[in-house]
Amino acid sequence: MLRAATRGSALARWQTAHIANLLSRAADVEPLLVTTAGDRQAETPISAIGGKGVFVKEVQAAVLDGRADFAVHSAKDLPAATPDGLMIAAVPRRADPRDVLVGCRLSDLPEGGLVATGSARRRVQLRELRPDLRFAELRGNIGTRLAKAADFDAVVMAKAALDRLGEHPPVVDVLACEAMVPQVGQGALAVECRADDRRACELLAAIQDPVARREVDAERAFLAALGGDCTLPAGAHAHLDGTTLAMRAVLADGLDGRCHTAVGEGDDGEALGRELARQLLDTVAW
Repeated sequence: MLRAATRGSALARWQTAHIANLLSRAADVEPLLVTTAGDRQAETPISAIGGKGVFVKEVQAAVLDGRADFAVHSAKDLPAATPDGLMIAAVPRRADPRDVLVGCRLSDLPEGGLVATGSARRRVQLRELRPDLRFAELRGNIGTRLAKAADFDAVVMAKAALDRLGEHPPVVDVLACEAMVPQVGQGALAVECRADDRRACELLAAIQDPVARREVDAERAFLAALGGDCTLPAGAHAHLDGTTLAMRAVLADGLDGRCHTAVGEGDDGEALGRELARQLLDTVAW
């Protein structure tokens, strides 16, 4: 029996059940539900309560103190720096990394339409596509955001979240990665365990997808070069084409500033991520 630390949302439970299914031939998995700062302050903007780590610190602590053997995260929630004593043991096959508009297609949004999202990255990129749009803050789990969608012209969500929960809103506009660069690690799961837990490391290594791992490592190298626990309006998407990684990254001048894009390719994904971050940091004035 292995214990898996996870948040208690429907999506987090699905993710943990998915990992349990992948491990089912080797071990039984029992979930350990953990409440995080991000869950407790569901109405507060993420940037105001500590950035990316607000959904993972308590989950990681459960592994470090031995209450759980591993933790299941949405890779996009992880800061670039892994805490001492932990390691990302597996990145399974990645789901769709793209963002979607729910409620209205981008081309059909009215002039001055109101779009709800809690993400600065999404706001700045949508503003580049449609400078007329207005924005409202929206946080909460998938069910909460879908329930509130009727209050706005559209809400922005991750396609992978809808797919995993089997949600099919009447109007869903999938945004290409070239138009809306995703969050680092979006669509991927990251499974952490204690670095000295040989058994857990070996079991988790068996469910790793090497393509997804290369892509996520490249994107996380970009995030690390920006500052690790980045709250900047930034995103990156790496895609393996044969043996070469192609990567697109974006960083904005500010919440109301212009988006700058860098693209590149190479065999060393982590070096590529660092290089695109350097290019953007040299260009953007913060």
